[in-house]
Amino acid sequence: MTPDFHDLPTRSLANQHLRVDYLAEAGPRLVRLLLASADLNLLADAADISTETPFGVYNLYGGHRLWHAPEAFPRTYLPDSDGLTVDEFEGGVRLRQPTERATNIQKSMELRLEPDRAALTVQHSLHNIGLWPVELAPWAITQVPLGGVAVLPQQAPVPSQYLPNRQLNLWPYASWRDPRLHLADDLLLIDGQAHEPAFKIGYFNHAGWMGYLLDDIFFVKRFTPRPGLPHADLHSNCEVYVWDRFLELETLGPLTTLGPGAATVHIETWELHRVPGIAPTIDAVRGLVQSLGLA
Repeated sequence: MTPDFHDLPTRSLANQHLRVDYLAEAGPRLVRLLLASADLNLLADAADISTETPFGVYNLYGGHRLWHAPEAFPRTYLPDSDGLTVDEFEGGVRLRQPTERATNIQKSMELRLEPDRAALTVQHSLHNIGLWPVELAPWAITQVPLGGVAVLPQQAPVPSQYLPNRQLNLWPYASWRDPRLHLADDLLLIDGQAHEPAFKIGYFNHAGWMGYLLDDIFFVKRFTPRPGLPHADLHSNCEVYVWDRFLELETLGPLTTLGPGAATVHIETWELHRVPGIAPTIDAVRGLVQSLGLA
């Protein structure tokens, strides 16, 4: 029996390796991610946070959600607290939101468990139900609890020694001197620690993965980079946001103009690795990345 999430009904997708809980009526939202026989939920709880919008109350909930970029108020914060359609199938489930009244965009997630390891494929889809084209990008956002460290790879092609091959983008409230940011030539680490003000960084991630090390678990999100296509947020396909309640691991698909009836898809593969004894330092995480074949 899956416990409710703050009195909201939930359902589970589970096998011998991991369990993921999702809201049964709201979202699509994933609210718990646990290794089998483990108690640590790798998704943050933000059920007490909400925002008033012209369309009603937007509830953050926490966990994993699908937005469309670029961010704007109130378009990004349209309520999604009811009307979800759930279609279960062997090894997976499809979660479909009602069409957003203000945008005519319908969001959906399809979850599939890997049968032989602690891994999950999350397919994010945006479908234009309206009568006019809409420019947007699928934006997959995973909130994780504080206390760990986000890991961002800096591997990038070198087209020429005379041209730049890396760029970092900061939001207006972020500072290069933020004590949570640790820079190296091959990796960026961002501490999941409460500190004011909030911090957010983005860039084009050529390696196609980002991670979060929490206690003895390394949570990896993989995706396919699309370097030849335009992206929101100064050409970012990977972003990290950290506040005093949670850290967000965010990946973005390319910006696209969806015609009426068209859809765009962004796929992440989640992996959970048990990695006891790894210190949250550049050198220790570098060794972990190499041992998992991510470097």
